[in-house]
Parts: sequence; structure tokens; C-alpha cells
Amino acid sequence: MSSLQDQLMKAGLVDKDKAKKIKKAKHKQQKVAQKSKQVTDDEVKLAAKEAIKAKAEVDRQLNLENKAVLEKKAILAQVKQMILMNRIARTKGDVAYNFVDQGKVKTLYVLPKYQEELSRSLLSIGIVEEPSGRTYHLIPKKAAEKIAERSPEHVVIIEKDTQTPVEDDPYADYQIPDDLMW
Repeated sequence: MSSLQDQLMKAGLVDKDKAKKIKKAKHKQQKVAQKSKQVTDDEVKLAAKEAIKAKAEVDRQLNLENKAVLEKKAILAQVKQMILMNRIARTKGDVAYNFVDQGKVKTLYVLPKYQEELSRSLLSIGIVEEPSGRTYHLIPKKAAEKIAERSPEHVVIIEKDTQTPVEDDPYADYQIPDDLMW
């Protein structure tokens, strides 16, 4: 079977030049269609690559956040372990020692010798976060300094009051005892 174009030429309805022009136009249309298809394919591929890059960036950000959360949990676990390992076993004392935690004045009842060591900055107070609330433990100052490097909000370091005296202070000659209770 011959093509429709050949049949029309045999019947004399179409001449040879017109058949070539039609064939050429049809060929051009096919080329344009193929090129436009390639362009859309390339656009789809580029959009897919951009979507993959965007998803990779989001995943990277999520991984960084998860890593930061895990590091924070690890530091809190280390702090808790350090406080519990270095805490001074104490019995409930009868001397109230007041300190500030989260902007509130807290009271810890200690033995007189621990109160003296706290006032001389030999001891500090470690704070352990528990589901039931915050608990306070007496710890040596060196351990408190190490804990403060990791998480300063989990330790109360009592610093001796080292204010410089005022030149015209009339009470400069009088020492205030460390164990003065108000």
C-alpha cells in the first residue's frame, strides 16, 4: 500500500512540489514538538533536582536540631551524674541557709559546719532537675566550677562578698562576721 500522498499524486489532485512543501512543514512541526518536549522534560528534571536539594537542606537542618537536642540531653545527664557523685551526704540540719535560684529565695536546712563552709565559699549548691521538681545538693566548689562550665544554671556558686570599701565609709574599721544570722 502506498501512502495517501502517493495516491493523491497519481490521481492528479496534488503536484509534486506541493507534496514536498507539505512534507517539509509536517517535518518542521515534528521537530518543534520534539524540542518543546525536551524543554519541558529538562524543566521537570530541574524542578525535581531543586526539590531534592530543598529536601536535603530541610533534612540537614532537622539533623542539626536533633543533634543539638541530643547534645543538650547528654550534657544534662553528665551534670546530674557529676552532682550526684560529688554531693556531700548530709542529714537535715537546723540552720537555715538562704540562696537565690531562678530569681526566688530558697532555703536549705544544713548543719552548722556546712553553713560555715557555704559562707566561706568552700561549698556550693548543685541543682538536679527531676520530674517531681528541683532538688538541691551540697557539692565541693571545684566540682561546682566544673559543672558551671557545662551548665551554669545547674549550680549555685556562692561567692564571698569582695566589695571594695568606700573611702568615706565610717564603718570600714568594723568587720562583719561571716556567721552573722539576721
